[in-house]
Amino acid sequence: MDDRPASTVSALEYDPAPESAAVARLRESYGLFVGGAFVEAADGATFETLNPATEEPLARVAQAGEADVVAAVAAARRAYDKVWRKTTGPQRSKYLFRIARLIQERSRELAVLESLDNGKPIRESRDLDVPLAAAHFFYYAGWADKLDHAGFGPDPRPLGVAGQIIPWNFPLLMAAWKLAPALAAGNTCVLKPAETTPLSVLVLAEILQQAELPDGVVNVVTGDGSAGAALVASPVDKVAFTGSTEVGKVIQRRLAGRGTRLTLELGGKGANIVFDDAPIDEVVEGIVDGIFFNQGHVCCAGSRLLVQESVAEEVLHRLRRRVDQLRVGDPLDKNTDVGAINSAAQLEKIRELTDWGEREGATRYTSPCALPERGYWFAPTVFTEVAQTHRIAREEVFGPVLSVLTFRTPEEAVAKANNTTYGLACGVWSEKGSRTLWVAERLRAGVVWANTYNRFDPASPFGGVRESGFGREGGRHGLEAYLDV
Repeated sequence: MDDRPASTVSALEYDPAPESAAVARLRESYGLFVGGAFVEAADGATFETLNPATEEPLARVAQAGEADVVAAVAAARRAYDKVWRKTTGPQRSKYLFRIARLIQERSRELAVLESLDNGKPIRESRDLDVPLAAAHFFYYAGWADKLDHAGFGPDPRPLGVAGQIIPWNFPLLMAAWKLAPALAAGNTCVLKPAETTPLSVLVLAEILQQAELPDGVVNVVTGDGSAGAALVASPVDKVAFTGSTEVGKVIQRRLAGRGTRLTLELGGKGANIVFDDAPIDEVVEGIVDGIFFNQGHVCCAGSRLLVQESVAEEVLHRLRRRVDQLRVGDPLDKNTDVGAINSAAQLEKIRELTDWGEREGATRYTSPCALPERGYWFAPTVFTEVAQTHRIAREEVFGPVLSVLTFRTPEEAVAKANNTTYGLACGVWSEKGSRTLWVAERLRAGVVWANTYNRFDPASPFGGVRESGFGREGGRHGLEAYLDV
């Protein structure tokens, strides 16, 4: 074991291995995607989307107003009534398979575009986001002609038009999570991506054109929160939202009494529980994947580490050493582990909460890595001596910030893990299967991982309880939210 202080163990040196930004083939401007065509906003309004790693503009994008949202919903309604509701399961399956194959064909372009617009490392976009997006379309293509056998009755019917609002942390993947089951079930869609990350979804709209999906079956309206509010207020049959708990509560209040179906996948404050018999080297990698993956911009991030007291010192020693080895920098460099924070606003929120962590008495350890001069950056940070009352232990930071607490018994671990208003995901690390199952059964979370973290599969349902939302996405369960059953 290397007994040097963590700060003296330098990261391995790698020559830069950048992917070319030109692969993204960016246009100067993008319109709304309504009725199968790209169109300007009714009032001509646009906004600029920035590269968070450089603060340089990438493209101008149409800002949808209320009239544009109305037009998109009308186009989706016409497509549903005249075309899509009349298609057979095998026909819908054909379109979904075609979309999945085209995503694979354009995977390099999409990965570069996602890293430019979002700030995440290219190795994550290339190896996770894009392949999983294609996998969701492949998976639901297989369900489209088997709905009678999905367990929802002999003749499940689509709801109609779905309004879908997705966040900025996984733009392409979240679009796939929303669109694939909705289309497989026979619905048409109006999709609203986040203001800071619209580009990969607009390229996905180009793919829908390539796939010859009937006009109006999927529509994309871009813009700020006002466009999302207009979509929620429109006469859609279903609203699906992924984002913050605060906005989710607003949407729920606005839809109350309307009869519109709703699913919400909201924030989280996941507990990653480490017992004394777990293999420490594997645990450390799991901790790193749980909190520093995608700069911590993950609703189910393992942002609270609960370590059994007897191994806490050793786990933290190795964790600090591993944090020092993380490479922070250019998202297009294939050696980068941690990319840029998505926006100036999110960076300010992370700074505010970490300042509170120190103010309330927690001990801060921040990677000594050098940060680029331009762009939005935050070094991986670990807080120890954290109390359950501290803001960093209670509030979702949504950044590369880990809060560490300790426990002595499984009962204490469960009590601390459940001491949150959220309930999205947790992890349990132990060599004993019986202990893992005992803890998992008592955790109040929609997803529990055992000896791993942040593992996703299209066939596995995902969603939360309490203030992390309701409803499930992925798997057979993900179809139910788009069927009239």
